[in-house]
Amino acid sequence: MSIYNLFALVGGLAFFLFGMNVMSNYLEKMAGGRLEGILKKLTANPFESLALGAIITIAIQSSSALTVMLVGLVNSGIMEFASTVNVIMGSDIGTTLTAWILSLNGISSDNIFVSMLKPQNFAPIVAIIGVIMIMGCKEQKKKDIGTILCGFSVLMYGMTLMSDSVSPLAEMPQFQNILIAFDNPIIGVLVGTAFTGVIQASAASIGVLQALSLTGKISFGMAIPIVMGANIGTCVTAILSSIGVSRKAKRVPALHILIKILGTIIWLVLYIVLRYILRLPIFNHVINSFQIAVFHTIFNIGTIVILLPFSQKLVRLVERMVKVDENDKTEMEKYTLLDERLLLSPGLAVGQCREKTIEMAKIAREAFSSALNMFEHFDKEEIERIVKKEEELDYLEDELDTYLVRLSAKDMTESDSDQISEMLHCINDFERIGDHAINMTKLARQMHDQKLQFSTHAKSELAVLTEALNEIMTLTLESFEKDDQQQAKLIEPLEEVIDDLTKEIKNRHIDRLKTGECRVELGIILTDYITNCERVSDHCSNVGVCIIQTKNSSFETHGYLNEVKYGGESEFVDEFDSYQGKYRLPAVEAVGKKKLKKAKDKGGKEAKESRETKSSKDKDSKAKAKTGKGKAQKA
Repeated sequence: MSIYNLFALVGGLAFFLFGMNVMSNYLEKMAGGRLEGILKKLTANPFESLALGAIITIAIQSSSALTVMLVGLVNSGIMEFASTVNVIMGSDIGTTLTAWILSLNGISSDNIFVSMLKPQNFAPIVAIIGVIMIMGCKEQKKKDIGTILCGFSVLMYGMTLMSDSVSPLAEMPQFQNILIAFDNPIIGVLVGTAFTGVIQASAASIGVLQALSLTGKISFGMAIPIVMGANIGTCVTAILSSIGVSRKAKRVPALHILIKILGTIIWLVLYIVLRYILRLPIFNHVINSFQIAVFHTIFNIGTIVILLPFSQKLVRLVERMVKVDENDKTEMEKYTLLDERLLLSPGLAVGQCREKTIEMAKIAREAFSSALNMFEHFDKEEIERIVKKEEELDYLEDELDTYLVRLSAKDMTESDSDQISEMLHCINDFERIGDHAINMTKLARQMHDQKLQFSTHAKSELAVLTEALNEIMTLTLESFEKDDQQQAKLIEPLEEVIDDLTKEIKNRHIDRLKTGECRVELGIILTDYITNCERVSDHCSNVGVCIIQTKNSSFETHGYLNEVKYGGESEFVDEFDSYQGKYRLPAVEAVGKKKLKKAKDKGGKEAKESRETKSSKDKDSKAKAKTGKGKAQKA
């Protein structure tokens, strides 16, 4: 064996790892937010969780990546640690698929159809199809599928390169001497663990073992302990990912390691009994790549079958091993809004960001609705709760903005990219609604401290405005939460109605000022009240337009609004008329009209009386002057 064979072995391993990484990343990219949906379907039924864990692992071709996801989800408080046990077990089943695909390299047949099942034979065809899709297709989804096919071909080429490079080893005495050391089960487990820990991929270490088996020098006795060790070594990635997380999140890799070690101990004891006590001859027989895949599957499924009835006991054991105090829990909830480990799974990270943005929308609606109630039922404790909600909105906006910007740099689907743009636009609007809620609480406190109250007419008008605001905030939340474009289209007509309401309320307030029905200081408060309401409806409009425009991959807000409002769209006009009929201010009461008319009439009457009085005085003066003049002449 020359130095070039060694280069080929290392190069083949590099191609293998690169191909697997490309496949894993793009499979996960295509899965997108659906991974989040799958994880949320976790139930108390262990078999369903097992199946879900296996499906996710098959989808992303990496049990280590799934464990890293679980560490991030638990660290963020999105998942409970107890929910991860069956998922981890399921991932051990899903990871066996790669070994089965690689075992096809051992196929040997003169039949052209059977021979085509051999990966090294069909991999070039897969690569050609992949390149054509990457270069010829316009849709990003098809390009991603092409990249996955190319990644698979590179993986298979790496496997073939490794197999070809190790073929000269069969005749080397040094290689045979090394294999003698592997014949010791303890050393075999340690070697398998160390090698897998270095390359951080159990599928790759199993692939190398399958390549070595083609030399015809690897026995069952040598291969089985290495397979056991490879399954322990795959936990290294999860261990590294747990650095810097809360103690609660550290339980996930601890549980994974415990399952692997217990499984290895059980099978190693059985191995020793069968080989050294019962002395079964099979352990001296040569093993092939297919048989390695079979044992790898038996080991993982057998371990799960044995440990599944004790899954909750394993959870409690790990909880005792890695204890979590209340201080640690508080810190976790405060500082791990969205874990950085989720950035490794962009589709999952987008889904979690959306959950937090929906949470922002709910907090904003609750805060402003509570602030509106302060004018009728003032409560200092409720004001403190509103202030805390506003602080939470500020925190969420800062964290999400930073996280989404970092996430936008990742490779993801067009749909996920659009969602990130949508959230970046909307989080600012939700945060501003919280600011307006604080403004309203200040107005409510001012009225309470000065013992001021709106007039009966103002209260009835503001009640209509409040009802309209509550509906537009609910529409905004629901349309964003459901990503419902049709529901979002209802927001803008209602916003226009609210604008008209605020203008009419201002005009009526001016009329009441003229009659003396409202005080000047209340007028200032009412103006600020209406302004805050108008701004909140504007922010709801921004969110609604953003939802609609996201569907068109466009965020030209002003152009859309001008088209809707002034383009004469019948749908907009119909909805506007409907909301205008629903939210109609009470008619200006006869009393109010009479007062205003009376004030005008009174002013007119007083002016008339003043003119008549002046005229009468002038006549009297003239008469007196005339009489005086007559008297003087007479005299």
